Amino acid sequence: MPAASHTKLLEPLNLGFTTLKNRVIMGSMHTGLEEEDPAKLAAFFARRAQGDVGLMITGGFATSETAVLWPGAGRMTSEQDAIRHRTVTDAVHAAGGKIAIQLLHAGRQAYNVNMVSASAKQSPIFPFTPRALTAEEIEQEIDGFASAASYAKMAGYDGVEVMGSEGYLLNQFLTERGNERTDEWGGTFEKRMRFPLEVVRRIRAKVGAEFIIVYRMSMLDLVPDGQSLEETLLLARELEKAGVTILNTGIGWHEAKIPTIATQVPRGAFTWATRKIKEVVSIPVAASNRLNMPGDADMIAMARPFLADPDWVLKTKEGRVDEINTCIGCNQACLDHTFGGKRCSCLVNPQACHETELVFVKTTAKKKVAVVGAGPAGMSFSLTAAQRGHAVTLFDEAKEIGGQFNIAKQVPGKEEFHETIRYFSTMLKKEGVNLQLGKRVSADDLKDFDEVVLATGIIPNVPSLPGVDHPKVMGYLDVLKHGKAVGQRVAIVGGGGIGVDTAEFLTHHENEHGVAQSPSTSIEDFCEFWGIDRDQKARGGIAGVKANPEKASRQITILQRKPKKIAGPGKTTGWIHRAALEAKGVRLLSGVEYIGVEDAGLRIRTPDGAEHLLEVDNVIVCAGQHPNRELEESVRALGKTVHIIGGAFKAAELDAKEAINQGARLAATV
Repeated sequence: MPAASHTKLLEPLNLGFTTLKNRVIMGSMHTGLEEEDPAKLAAFFARRAQGDVGLMITGGFATSETAVLWPGAGRMTSEQDAIRHRTVTDAVHAAGGKIAIQLLHAGRQAYNVNMVSASAKQSPIFPFTPRALTAEEIEQEIDGFASAASYAKMAGYDGVEVMGSEGYLLNQFLTERGNERTDEWGGTFEKRMRFPLEVVRRIRAKVGAEFIIVYRMSMLDLVPDGQSLEETLLLARELEKAGVTILNTGIGWHEAKIPTIATQVPRGAFTWATRKIKEVVSIPVAASNRLNMPGDADMIAMARPFLADPDWVLKTKEGRVDEINTCIGCNQACLDHTFGGKRCSCLVNPQACHETELVFVKTTAKKKVAVVGAGPAGMSFSLTAAQRGHAVTLFDEAKEIGGQFNIAKQVPGKEEFHETIRYFSTMLKKEGVNLQLGKRVSADDLKDFDEVVLATGIIPNVPSLPGVDHPKVMGYLDVLKHGKAVGQRVAIVGGGGIGVDTAEFLTHHENEHGVAQSPSTSIEDFCEFWGIDRDQKARGGIAGVKANPEKASRQITILQRKPKKIAGPGKTTGWIHRAALEAKGVRLLSGVEYIGVEDAGLRIRTPDGAEHLLEVDNVIVCAGQHPNRELEESVRALGKTVHIIGGAFKAAELDAKEAINQGARLAATV
């Protein structure tokens, strides 16, 4: 049975003309499937419908030629588009689900030379300057939304979501930041909000009363010259009058310099903003942003958690919360892929968006399989192989599963890795995997198995640096795994993900229990650190100047040979690491040459050719790693089939995404 705090979330929601089976929305996110074979998108959503999601919302589809995110992006502008989408809606309805399509006009937030906006103001994060729409063109764009909604209804969708947040076109019209017009579509807020209100009115007139209209509303812009609280509340009331069925939460423009959905953001960090809207309207309002586990809420919208686990609702309903594969907010396989022009997936669930290609079928030839190494790759393989019917024994010399995740979970801002270890611990036990922990394996221990999988991870690299054996030099495992004492002045050699994590670990203050404190675990601390005005007295909800965080107690310098910026590995999260570290006084030096370690510290040469001595107490080496394959030769000598995955296969960077993916894909074929 579900916990009492989840009861409201699982109640049906009567919308008058239709009823949602529960109050959980799968929010919109672009997966890359929108431009592929509709059968793949159909399989993706049908799988989530089978998991009992109340309402699903697709990625954004353009409403006109000027609305597209990029040339060739998905759109809903013709009868042919509607026919193509029938594959998706039929699959969802056959699985017992409901689905809405998101209608989106990118405005100035597009890779599109023909982009348009309220005014000819370029976005700071996109390369093209938009052309200001004429009054006649605004009318055409409004009609474009209405026509797209009509085609969506023809396609069999249960409703539409109008994208009015994250700094897209409708949001641009609402703010002084994006709208400098002086005609009937700009100036006062009443004029600026005419565009979104007319969009909703014409959609409602076009589709009739019995069709869901969700409006994704910016509850908090988090940019200068954004909406005020009074304007946001007024807009919510007017949207209800215009015919909106459900208000969904949007937080922050893509242009904002404040994180909103990364793992560094506390769970439910912005529910306070949504609550203010809920108080002034009578229609349902869905909370969103960094919600990933069941809790006490009337209605929620989540996107990435349904990549991680399509059965999130079903498991909650059946009281199996410990079996939920939790979204860790890493962005590495979802948003990083999307903004890199690749198909989206999920670090903890590589089957996401690959439902037609990565298929796990029960085996008819059960094998005894030994897996050595209970890190991400080993856990992934073991669970999937066991679910397919193989007899799996998982060995690790450590006394707990998790491998490098046990290091990552200690880093402030990566607390969610606890959830991944909890998930695998629960599921490995449920699927009958024979865990042999605290055991260092020899080839002789593996002689009775049909096949052997080596997921033995990595060995940290020791660079050829003069003085690397000096007593003040240590490796990152000395710090993050073995708890070795670190001095007050530190140089970190290596600016990749491990170096950044080590710096994060060393810059956070400890509480009375010796545990590093992080803004990612406290909404109040998070808002203070990033300068968010929870009273919303300032426009956009930002205090104007970022709050001055307490400087790190240590003097830390991160160095790397490469000339590029130090920001860690994430395409969409690197700027967060960099901004947070710089705010705490960490120096970031790129393009340096290491001369050597000496008694006084680390001597380097900077790109200008100058030589410098960094007077430090410790030099922490985070300079890569190489595969640990010490068992391979002896196991192959037994005549066994040996598979190598994870860091043992390739250790260029600690890559949990690829490790879990490799494990799952191998398990699908064994």
